[in-house]
Amino acid sequence: MVLGMSRRAWGLVLAVTAAVVPALAAPPAAAARTAGFAASCPAAGWISQYYSQAHNGIDIAADYGTPIHAVGDGEVIISGYVSDYGQWIRILHGDGTISEYGHMQRRDVAVGDRVTAGQQIALVGSEGQSDGPHLHLRIWADAGAGVRTDPIPYLAERGVEMPCTPGQGPGPGPAPVVHPVESGRVVSARSADGRLEVFAAAADGVHHAWQTVVNGGWSPWEALGGPGNAELALAPNADGRLELLALNGDTFQHRYQTGPSAGWSGWEPFGGGGKDIAAGTNADGRIEVFASGPAGIFHRYQNAPSGGWSAWESSGGGPAQGRIEMEKSPDGRLEVFAVNGDTFRHQYQTAANGGWSSWEEFGGGGHDLTVDHNADGRLEVFASGPVGVFHKYQTGPTGWSGWEPSGGPADAQLTSERTADGRVEVFAINATVAMQTWQTGLNAPYGPWAEFGRGGSEVTAATNADGRIEVFGTSGSGVFHTWQTGFSTWSEWAWVTNTAGPAVS
Repeated sequence: MVLGMSRRAWGLVLAVTAAVVPALAAPPAAAARTAGFAASCPAAGWISQYYSQAHNGIDIAADYGTPIHAVGDGEVIISGYVSDYGQWIRILHGDGTISEYGHMQRRDVAVGDRVTAGQQIALVGSEGQSDGPHLHLRIWADAGAGVRTDPIPYLAERGVEMPCTPGQGPGPGPAPVVHPVESGRVVSARSADGRLEVFAAAADGVHHAWQTVVNGGWSPWEALGGPGNAELALAPNADGRLELLALNGDTFQHRYQTGPSAGWSGWEPFGGGGKDIAAGTNADGRIEVFASGPAGIFHRYQNAPSGGWSAWESSGGGPAQGRIEMEKSPDGRLEVFAVNGDTFRHQYQTAANGGWSSWEEFGGGGHDLTVDHNADGRLEVFASGPVGVFHKYQTGPTGWSGWEPSGGPADAQLTSERTADGRVEVFAINATVAMQTWQTGLNAPYGPWAEFGRGGSEVTAATNADGRIEVFGTSGSGVFHTWQTGFSTWSEWAWVTNTAGPAVS
């Protein structure tokens, strides 16, 4: 049984400091003027320090990389960096008040930009005088930034009660970025209520198990039928229902939850056979699916969020019989990466919810791949081959590093997931051994590979509702898993349900 622990336990030790900006005096407090707009929630999290004469705003503690949203429409009048405050932003609103945001790890707006309430403007960080990740939110009651006020009543007057959830309340708020789930012969994702579900593809079809409580133990395996020896993909619909896709050489089928966290439909046709699949969610909530075969890579997509599907369309090429994975850029654009024994290529949306670039060369051939995103939003790709695992990463919004060796097992199946503090961990399995490596810090290099289990045929990783990673590995004798018992310690490698489960050769 998975041991539950609070997602925020690691953060309770953080003593978040007051934000201090050079050359800005701390004038006396004053009450906010009459509300001039309907506000939006600035960030998900909890208030770790309140407003006072000694503390000129509120601190909203949150994970690294948590989106920060503009509390109202306005113009960006400061977007920059200072040593005490780190990266910071000021927005002048139409009623003459100013909202100010500090300690970010990334800014998404520049001076002169017009922003709307609920628009993402930055990501939570811990730059400057700070002992942990948080947003320092300060409110100025006048356009000259001469009179500060308590952000909590200021937001309450505008319809937002703190703490808050972005997208709820009177002001608009975009949906959070939904990163694609790793595809393969074993896949796992959380239902809308936070419970993990896992699917494994055996010769007799697809098998399914699920957590009986959030962060808890597992149900027995359930046989679902469907395509045998299939490649699987999972994606969430905009209304919270998971969608499962299964492809083998002859058949492509899918099934879906009949309601958020509810039971599942029967299998329905989705296309012809193929080699591999990947699925991701567009910025507007529509699922998009890519499938490879002997003629390259094709895709289809929902015509509306949680709605019907387009016909299959060519993607313009791509590696024949390639292994496919998807990721999402911080601005909501999907990117697709595909590798076969000879070729590695990628393509990307030219705009969120939009069309696709042509396929671009990305490297030589390989065995398998995984893609993840760093805490600062940069994508990172790992690929395995006969001499181990290599990786390359974005050096900026469009540039990439060269391929670098990381060691690891040869010709391994790969997966990756992010820890609660934003570090990427990579897991690899071949017939002999299961190994892992992890970033030694945020956006940092990786440590040496470490063994964590026996060999097998496939691997995937998912995150529990409390932030702990759980890894699933398949073999010809059944399905194993291991989970973080804390945020740096792991359980033993054992059967998912205390029984072997489906054999995935």
